[in-house]
Amino acid sequence: MTETNRPGKMMLVRIFVVMLAFVIAFVSIVGSRLGYLMIVDGDRLQSMASEQQLYDTLVSAPRGNIYDRDMNLLAKSDTAYTIYLIPNGIKNLGKEEQAQVKNTIASGLSQILLPIDPELTFEKIHSYTEKQTYYIIVKNRVDKSVADKVRTFVSDNSDLGIARFIGVDETTKRYYPNQTLASAVLGFVGDDNQGLAGLESYYDATLTGVAGRVVAAKNAHGDDMPFSYQVVEEAKQGNSLVLTVDSYIQHIAEKYLEQAVEANKAGDRGACVIMNVNTGEILAMAVKGDFNPNTPFELSEADEALLAEENATVTRSELLNRQWRNKTVSDTYEPGSVFKIITASMALEENLTSLDHTYNCGYTIYVSGQKYHCHKYGGHGTLTLKKAMVSSCNPAFISIGQLIGSDRFSKYFEAFGLTKKTGIDLPGEGSPVYHKQANMGPTELASSSFGQTFKITPMQLITAASASINGGYLLQPYVVSKIVDSDGNVVKTVQKTVKRQVISESTSEKMRIMMKAVVNEGGASNAYVAGYDVGGKTGTSEKVAEMQATGQRGLYIASFLGFAPIDDPEFAVLVMIDEPHGDSYYGGTVAAPVAAEIFKDILPYLGYEPQYTPEELESFAVKVPDLTGKTTEEAEQELTKLGFKLKIVGEGESILSQLPVGGEKLSKGGTVIAYTDENADNVSMVTVPDFTGKTTSEVAAAAASVGINVKYSGNTNTGSVTVAYDQDIAQGTEVAAGTTVTVYFRDNTSVDL
Repeated sequence: MTETNRPGKMMLVRIFVVMLAFVIAFVSIVGSRLGYLMIVDGDRLQSMASEQQLYDTLVSAPRGNIYDRDMNLLAKSDTAYTIYLIPNGIKNLGKEEQAQVKNTIASGLSQILLPIDPELTFEKIHSYTEKQTYYIIVKNRVDKSVADKVRTFVSDNSDLGIARFIGVDETTKRYYPNQTLASAVLGFVGDDNQGLAGLESYYDATLTGVAGRVVAAKNAHGDDMPFSYQVVEEAKQGNSLVLTVDSYIQHIAEKYLEQAVEANKAGDRGACVIMNVNTGEILAMAVKGDFNPNTPFELSEADEALLAEENATVTRSELLNRQWRNKTVSDTYEPGSVFKIITASMALEENLTSLDHTYNCGYTIYVSGQKYHCHKYGGHGTLTLKKAMVSSCNPAFISIGQLIGSDRFSKYFEAFGLTKKTGIDLPGEGSPVYHKQANMGPTELASSSFGQTFKITPMQLITAASASINGGYLLQPYVVSKIVDSDGNVVKTVQKTVKRQVISESTSEKMRIMMKAVVNEGGASNAYVAGYDVGGKTGTSEKVAEMQATGQRGLYIASFLGFAPIDDPEFAVLVMIDEPHGDSYYGGTVAAPVAAEIFKDILPYLGYEPQYTPEELESFAVKVPDLTGKTTEEAEQELTKLGFKLKIVGEGESILSQLPVGGEKLSKGGTVIAYTDENADNVSMVTVPDFTGKTTSEVAAAAASVGINVKYSGNTNTGSVTVAYDQDIAQGTEVAAGTTVTVYFRDNTSVDL
């Protein structure tokens, strides 16, 4: 290069200046951008980075428990597990490895989960592995055994590293330890633990807890970051419910209701409500057929068979909704003659009649040209109000209804709470359908007076009728008595609520007299319970609208509403059998016996001692058959039919002697001692206890404890507990086991102990 081609000093300076300008400009641009990103947009970018690097998982909160009145558990949340996939990282694997991982995951999980969910096929799970997302739930709320199988599967395939793509999270699952017990009351929850029916739905916000969170650092593949970061917020359990329901009483109600539904081939299930008439507490609420809240989407065998019929007119969804429906609060029906309790209360309160006021029943009665018949062909003739109630005479009550008039009838209909929902704390309460005052003419009044052409719910009926016999007070029915938090602290207590007094105590007393007569003298005699004063009223209503709509005939609702002890009532039992197709469809033969069995079991359980009349005490005694010469098997069969027990003493095959001897009377439930050899040493001797001052149940327990029998005798007066005052074999006497001791009873107010 020549001297003249070399850049001059000025040229070099210019080049340096230009380059320096470029550097300064570049640094300024980059610096200003970095400054903007760090100072102005730093928080946003940091948040975005955190969202990409932090894995935020919700931890399910256990729902609050549900307890009965004695804190027996009815519903609880147990630990369960969620199986999920993290398919996002699979895309970063090689082609062959991707295919192997996807196929292994789909094959393994489908084999484990298919038995509990037929929809989780290989193809479906395989499609999950191809999604570009971080979290896909494969199956919610599986048991520990299933979760353990998934964990084992992951471990067995550790060489493929599938632990990066399959996860098991701990969550909760609702569990009902008593299976179908009180299912109509409790309801159930869905897969997301949200209440879908019953108390689970009504108190969903109360039972639902506060979910926890786990925030952990992860990379784009779902793996742990090089640094450790994790924040855990514990889940908080929801509040718990303490019910007014008693598990034993609920069991008894369901037991006898189910037997009645099956025996009478009920076409549209049955329902039963047991309520404390002085507080409004619901002690039991049963519907049969019902469902198991642990598996609420399973139909009964009968419904599955109905669905499988060739020309089935019902869908699975309709059958599921029917079995979930709480018939006692959601379904309205025509109450029939049970409503005569309300009609009589109206007339007595308005001094339009009295217990001895007479009416004439000539079988047929006309109102505005409309003809009505009595159920008794030829009519009842002349009868008092009390006898009209006992006989359930429609013409008499039509006459009473006309005397009341539509204005007063409508006023009391509303006062008894029959124009509105009761407001019970359960979802889906049905609304009444009735004749408004402006539209109630003479014929509407006539049919309404004996419980037809309007519809109310069973819950409305039992609360209204309870007001007729509890002194006149209409109460608010309720199922939840307390709400408690996870530490057992009471958050809320529900108290008895009196809405209003509808009738006077005087009228209520007259109603109790009539209710008692209906059971002791009338069509509700099948509700009679020895040792207890029970009152009530039967009802048999036609389902006119349903028969007209379907063209079917013979659709009825048989019902009975009973109270005990009727002289000082505390409990009401309403039983209804919808569309019975057995030997009878009348309330007195279908529903009343169910209530009798319920009262027979729950009254002693609730502490009410029986008060037997002399006739009742005598009726307990039955002649013991002569078993001499019979085999032990023959003897046991014969005694079982009579209500006796058999105890064999000896090794022989036939009976040589017995205690009590043949022909002697023994109370039902007693034990006959049968001797099968002649060895006198086999006869065991026992000491007679002192029975004086004991009630009938206490005497029975004392006798059974030593192995002797008792026969009841004596007097009792209604209104006091019957106690023993004498016995025909003295206390301390040595007698052979099986000997019968006659124990004499009388009213405890006349016993000088």
